[in-house]
Amino acid sequence: MFRYILSRLFLVIPTLLGILAVNFFVIQMTPGGPVDQFIAEMEGSGSVYMERVGSVQSDVGSDSGLASEAADKGPGLVNGVTPEVLEAVRKLYGFDKPVGERFVDMLVNYVTFDFGESFFKADTVSGLLINALPVSMTLGIWSTLLIYFISIPMGMARAMRRNSTFDVVSGTIVVTASAIPGFLFAVLLIVLFAGGSYWQIFPLRGLHSPGWEEMALMDQIFDYLSHVFLPVISLSIGGFAGLTLLTRNSFIDELGKQYVDLARAKGLTDKAVLWKHVFRNAMLIVISGLPGTFVSMFFAGSLLIETIFSLNGLGLLGFEATMQRDFPVMFATLWIFTLIGLVTGIIGDLTMHWVDPRIDFTSRSKA
Repeated sequence: MFRYILSRLFLVIPTLLGILAVNFFVIQMTPGGPVDQFIAEMEGSGSVYMERVGSVQSDVGSDSGLASEAADKGPGLVNGVTPEVLEAVRKLYGFDKPVGERFVDMLVNYVTFDFGESFFKADTVSGLLINALPVSMTLGIWSTLLIYFISIPMGMARAMRRNSTFDVVSGTIVVTASAIPGFLFAVLLIVLFAGGSYWQIFPLRGLHSPGWEEMALMDQIFDYLSHVFLPVISLSIGGFAGLTLLTRNSFIDELGKQYVDLARAKGLTDKAVLWKHVFRNAMLIVISGLPGTFVSMFFAGSLLIETIFSLNGLGLLGFEATMQRDFPVMFATLWIFTLIGLVTGIIGDLTMHWVDPRIDFTSRSKA
């Protein structure tokens, strides 16, 4: 198993490179890049953006002269700015270099997790990621754990009580809850429990209250949990139905196999059959979906929830970077999401081996 883990870790590197390469060169061909974004902002903000250009290439001219020349839109201007200013903006973002050289420079920096500086935010990309990562990790981990810890026992109970009143009622409740969009459910929770129109029970913004560092340990824990409760519930509401149904069907399929009848014929109780024989076989397909569930909760599902609850996580950061064509932030978030997805996949394989030691990934990889 150690050899398999080592080989999977080695495969992480070419996978990361391949994903980054495909996205990098596709995005380079996309119109409306950071240079165009900067020029559009410069035309609306004047000297504020001209100061950044002047700091990169001081021999272009004074900031005020350039700004006035761009505003006059006289002869020889490109997109409302002089060719000199346009070249300075391209140099500001590194677009004066060939595309291949830019890609190699990015990879060299990413090896040491040096993501550079944001094009449109006054901070380094690493600083933005450090501030956003705890939010996304909180939502992703707690939502995934909540979904699995509720859906798996419920799916097992429904399988053991197939076609009973409990099976029908619980299935109806779960499906109905999953039909509610997460963002709409979040708004409902805010209206009811976050001071919208009824009760002010839970706080609305951030992961903790001001002065959190000076609180006692138990107060810190309570404050943190009170802040994440509503976002986690909102993010998890749509994930119960699919996993519950998958668990139920998987256990029903295993309960109908011959080895279950044989175990019962030997005198084993239903509880012993369930936990000693059925559980590990039925759980394999459930565990295999863990990486996808976590990554989904981590990024795609959390964007609207982060926006509604004013949480500056990676989902919102990546979306804003995409809209602004902030390439360093875009590729850094892609790097982080891909790395987390690959590592989570390895953890999923280890969990499958732990549930059923008969699974030998090493022999499969050799085959």
